Amino acid sequence: MLTDRDKVRYTRQILLPEIGGKGQERLKGSTVFIAGAGGLGSPVSVYLACAGVGHLVICDDGRVELSNLNRQFLHADSRQDMLKTESAAEILAALNPDVSLTLISRRLTEENAGELVGGADIIVDCLDNFETRYVVNRYAVKNSLPFIHAGIYGMSGQLSFFQPPETACLACIFPEAPPPEIFPVLGAPVGVIGSLEALEAVKYLTGCGTVLKNRLLIFNGEEARFDEVTISRDPACPVCGGLTRGTA
Repeated sequence: MLTDRDKVRYTRQILLPEIGGKGQERLKGSTVFIAGAGGLGSPVSVYLACAGVGHLVICDDGRVELSNLNRQFLHADSRQDMLKTESAAEILAALNPDVSLTLISRRLTEENAGELVGGADIIVDCLDNFETRYVVNRYAVKNSLPFIHAGIYGMSGQLSFFQPPETACLACIFPEAPPPEIFPVLGAPVGVIGSLEALEAVKYLTGCGTVLKNRLLIFNGEEARFDEVTISRDPACPVCGGLTRGTA
């Protein structure tokens, strides 16, 4: 139930008829697993904390580096070499002390995914590599968990909402990972895409609006343009190809 403090803190979003008090209660009772506490993880975790999601699980095995700070506003120059999860917690706890934080400073693998993701209601991809994304995707498909994917390169980004068997999975549209590299990235487009990820999570958790199922949203920051591509499941996909509705 919402407390009097909750009703004041979240007044402006409770006023949205699509959310209301019931939607706010659903946010308060939800757990979101955020895979990555870097560029995308910064706006995702901040906006979900501010929205009143009751429990955020933040997983990242990295430490704050100087080269992170052009885009990762969860961290600060004074916190270089601190674990990213602990650095993130300083900001998030100050923003909203009513949100419960679970900090996991371990790399997500096939072997520990079940232990780390636990009872999350949704997974948000804030990662910077496809190897771990594929781990998350396989776990999400196997356990029927919705999975919000996003990626950034330079001044552009992409976003989609996966929930097989209703939708494609990550492996359907990206069957092979691009070669690993240190890629260029500007902070502002990361903020755009991460904010949209947070919005997708809020919509799913409250049941309002329409999420990006079977749609890949592409942002071109150089031209300030959004495009959309319709996507569909690959029947031969090695991850979700054998699923039928009602199974996972």
